[in-house]
Amino acid sequence: MNLVLLQNLLDNASFAILFVTMLIYWIGAAFPNISYLPALGTAGMAIANLCMATLLGARWLEAGYFPISNLYESLFFLTWGMTTVHLIAENNTRSRLVGVVTAPVAMGITAFAALTLPNDMQSAAPLVPALKSNWLMMHVSVMMLSYAALMVGSLLAIAFLVVTRGQKVVLQGSSVGTGGYRNNGYSLHKAGELVKPTEEVNSANGVATFQSNGSSTAVIEAVTTIQTPTTVSSEPLSPQRLSLADTLDNISYRIIGLGFPLLTIGIIAGAVWANEAWGSYWSWDPKETWALITWLVFAAYLHARITRGWQGRRPAILAATGFVVVWVCYLGVNLLGKGLHSYGWFF
Repeated sequence: MNLVLLQNLLDNASFAILFVTMLIYWIGAAFPNISYLPALGTAGMAIANLCMATLLGARWLEAGYFPISNLYESLFFLTWGMTTVHLIAENNTRSRLVGVVTAPVAMGITAFAALTLPNDMQSAAPLVPALKSNWLMMHVSVMMLSYAALMVGSLLAIAFLVVTRGQKVVLQGSSVGTGGYRNNGYSLHKAGELVKPTEEVNSANGVATFQSNGSSTAVIEAVTTIQTPTTVSSEPLSPQRLSLADTLDNISYRIIGLGFPLLTIGIIAGAVWANEAWGSYWSWDPKETWALITWLVFAAYLHARITRGWQGRRPAILAATGFVVVWVCYLGVNLLGKGLHSYGWFF
């Protein structure tokens, strides 16, 4: 079998499948009553993921090393990671909102790798001496997976800002830390205590009345309240937009919570590898510096949510900033062609 020809077929097939999948997700978002579109979108993502996994496997067989040493390989590995995170998030949340924002970015990355990069950058080449190490797989793969998760989480945060039009909203999801003011939806009463009726809760989106009765035993009574969104404009958000925003906020928080530990492990593994290769754990190389900046941005995001109880717009802005920082760390420093981590990707 001609592995080079197979790779060329698979990278173009990945682009075409992701392009069609993007259209399916967008049409499904515009026409939610079409029931079969979500399943088609998930199937498209799964097929694209399989195509890229096969491409990377063929590359591994052809070159004899883990395929993540140049820009072409790392772009496809990044896209494979994004589609994998997408499928995990979609399966766990049963939400098709993830694909609306991840599919176009994944498609754009594959288009750049398959259609824009010159042939000499797409072809496999012998590893430079610094990369001939088992740490290539252990460090770089974890870093790329962390980038994939952080990008997906940040994209959902950007989508949250778009859906809420930048307004401040009070959400009801579970993605809040110990410093938050949201309760868990239950109130505990002592045995024999007479429970007072719950008053009406007025909201900009409707009115709901909840009542409870006294009990002779200890009960945990479910309390459902409708939070009033605090907005910066006089036009309130619709219940559909609030529900959509709550889902995006929750998924974004959980995916970034997955990517941050991977980033931490990747940085630590890179420091150990740097000590073996260059005799120093940390040399303030541009890539190392921006990796630290990325870590600090998302550490601030998680600290704000878990400790300070931030939710909604402010952490979403932090995550959106992190999306830019991740791209600068991944590609921006290599555009300069300087530093120990630049292996001729651009210059």
